[in-house]
Amino acid sequence: MNNEKYLELLSKKYKNTQEVAEEIINLQAILNLPKGTELFLSDLHGEYEAFIHILNNGSGIIKNKIEDIYRNSLTEEERKNLASLIYYPEEKLKIIKKETKNLEEFYKIILYRLIQVGKAVSSKYTRSKVRKAIPKGFDYIIDELLHMQGEDSNKEEYNKQIIESIIDLNKADEFIVVMSSFIKRMAIDHLHIIGDIYDRGPGAPIIMDKLLDFHSLDIEWGNHDALWMGAACGNASCIANVIRICSRYDNLSTLEEQYGINIRPLSMFAAHVYKDDDCKLFYPKNKESSSRYSNSDKISISKIHKAISVIQFKVEGELIKKHPEYKMKDRLLLDKINFEKGTVTIMGKEYKMKDCNFPTIDPKNPYKLTDEEKEIMERLKSSFEHSEKLEKHINFLYSQGGMYENYNNNVLFHGCVPMTEEGEFEAVELMGKKARGKELMDNIENIAHKAFFGSKDENSEAVDLMWYLWCGPKSPLFGKDKAATFERYFLEEKELHKENKNSYYKLIENEAICDKILENFGADIKEGHIINGHMPVKAKDGETPIKAGGKYIIIDGGFSKAYQPTTGIAGYTLSYNSNGLVLAVNEPFESKQKAIEEGSDIKSEIILKEHVEKRKRVADTDNGKKLQEEIADLKQLMSAYREGVIKEKN
Repeated sequence: MNNEKYLELLSKKYKNTQEVAEEIINLQAILNLPKGTELFLSDLHGEYEAFIHILNNGSGIIKNKIEDIYRNSLTEEERKNLASLIYYPEEKLKIIKKETKNLEEFYKIILYRLIQVGKAVSSKYTRSKVRKAIPKGFDYIIDELLHMQGEDSNKEEYNKQIIESIIDLNKADEFIVVMSSFIKRMAIDHLHIIGDIYDRGPGAPIIMDKLLDFHSLDIEWGNHDALWMGAACGNASCIANVIRICSRYDNLSTLEEQYGINIRPLSMFAAHVYKDDDCKLFYPKNKESSSRYSNSDKISISKIHKAISVIQFKVEGELIKKHPEYKMKDRLLLDKINFEKGTVTIMGKEYKMKDCNFPTIDPKNPYKLTDEEKEIMERLKSSFEHSEKLEKHINFLYSQGGMYENYNNNVLFHGCVPMTEEGEFEAVELMGKKARGKELMDNIENIAHKAFFGSKDENSEAVDLMWYLWCGPKSPLFGKDKAATFERYFLEEKELHKENKNSYYKLIENEAICDKILENFGADIKEGHIINGHMPVKAKDGETPIKAGGKYIIIDGGFSKAYQPTTGIAGYTLSYNSNGLVLAVNEPFESKQKAIEEGSDIKSEIILKEHVEKRKRVADTDNGKKLQEEIADLKQLMSAYREGVIKEKN
């Protein structure tokens, strides 16, 4: 037997035919259960409150279960309060305890209701899986209550006594918190984050902490994630971009308070260099900043914003000159400025600049950092490379993330697969290797790992490429011909702000192209979908996220507040359960406070229900295939025991 050594190892876990038979029976039973619910989200961009709320409400699953159970027995207000208690148990309990006269009666009622909701969300899982999901502390009690049928009087009394004991021992609050956590855990079986956790919103580190504790997930890197990954690798261009974006969206606290990045030297430098410049072009974009800060505070942030932007254009310019293979010479614009006239020449045409006050730029050598700028960048680089929390989060992005995922025949990636106008996969050469389609994605993933985990001296080219992933014209994460950052800051002409999309975004509306991509990534073209983020869907203008006959779904709908004026909505949530795909469009999340106090929820409208003909079972999933392989191995072990090839153990 070729795999006798493997079977010997397997026999250490399943010591005899009885144990093997029990496991085969167990796994075969699991295969016939309905598949768990997958949730897909993209382009979170630091909007942590809305993200956490969607996890708390199970993308509407918990609310729906409450409706199913209590539609005819509880008022709408009571149902809203029950949902709010599950979403935010500790905060909601404080309010309830102040307003409730008979607390003991409240506990008796609410504990029973929580158990009913718990039964509903866990009903399609094995008792073993449910037991493992129950938080420690009340695991035995919750297991008993969930699987209590309550049909005979003895069991009813037993059930009642457990609840009374919890209340008598002053453990009701703890039980409510644990039970709520369990309900939320069971609502979502697996989470997909399709890129761009970072930038714009204030809470990317909070989102990362939440993801660190999530039970089952995958992450497809976005270009904003790659930017932070590159910054953690010590890439100066990535570091400058990260700080520029944090300044632009008034999120410097993310750097300073969350990650311990010291920007004080930059702040002092900016205040000195631009002491007579109000830097109006660089005021924070975040509307909330207008009411939160005085004019002098806004100017202070704006000076930091301008100082790091100039540094960014310099270090990016040096990187572009170092790597002519990037083919990004059109981004070398500092040397095209006429400082006396206040103009810049682009493609042979001269344009008036809105701001031409650049005291740190030497017109004869515009990409050279001043000594002070060099020192600032060295200190920032050290700060990024030695931030323990940032390293922890970036490590997690590497361990749980990648360029793409083929999960249950759904191919997930953030941006695009570079394609020619003719509909062929475009060959892209990176670090001497030319690749296209899935092979290109695999190559990039390998390069990204070298940049972070390899020797910085030996893998400096890989570190450089992290910036290219952020904004390179052939980067699958970026998907556009240029990042017109300079033009957007300094030029009025809107035509210069335009960033042309890769041919992929036009071709993907063709079902045949979708099939080609699905096949290239190993998915079933009959059942598969391509699910993307990255390009905000302008729903207010009638644009649809569903294309190519339903095979292509783009779920970037403006989760970030910065994009909501463009999209007219607050993002999409896509879920995939045993009955099929459900795509919902969300209205803006008001606030956590309102959700707690008033029971408000994210209002969603379902715009796609793609039902499968036959309800999907675990056997129909990727995990089901693994279980079937395990069953085949166990059957071989059973034969080996029976034939005496391997001896049974007592």
